[in-house]
Amino acid sequence: MPFINAKFSTPVSPQQEKEIKTALGEAITILGKPERYLMVEIADDRRLYFGGDNSAPIAFFDVSLLHSAPRKSYEQLTARLCEIAKDIMGVDGSNVYVKFEETENWGYNSFMF
Repeated sequence: MPFINAKFSTPVSPQQEKEIKTALGEAITILGKPERYLMVEIADDRRLYFGGDNSAPIAFFDVSLLHSAPRKSYEQLTARLCEIAKDIMGVDGSNVYVKFEETENWGYNSFMF
C-alpha cells in the first residue's frame, strides 16, 4: 500500500508526468511493493527552498508504505528517486530530499490491511 507524493519546484509537462508515474511504478518494486497498489501524486511549481535558496530545480519525494522495508531497500529507492528527478526533471541529487514513513494501519476499499 505505498503512496508517493512527488513535489517539484519547476513545471511538469504532461509527458514528464507520464514518465515520472511510470518510473515510480517500476521503482516501488525495490521495496517489495507492487505497482498495482501504488498511488502517486505529482505536484509541480511548488515553492521549495533548499538551504534558503530556490535558484536551482528542487524535488521532494514523500514515500508512505504499509509496514516497513529493509534499510538497504530504502537506500536503493532513494538512489533511484534521485535518478528519476535528474533524468526526467533535471534536478540534481544534491537538491532532492526523500522521506519515508511507515505505518501499521492502512485502509483500502472499506477494509484494513
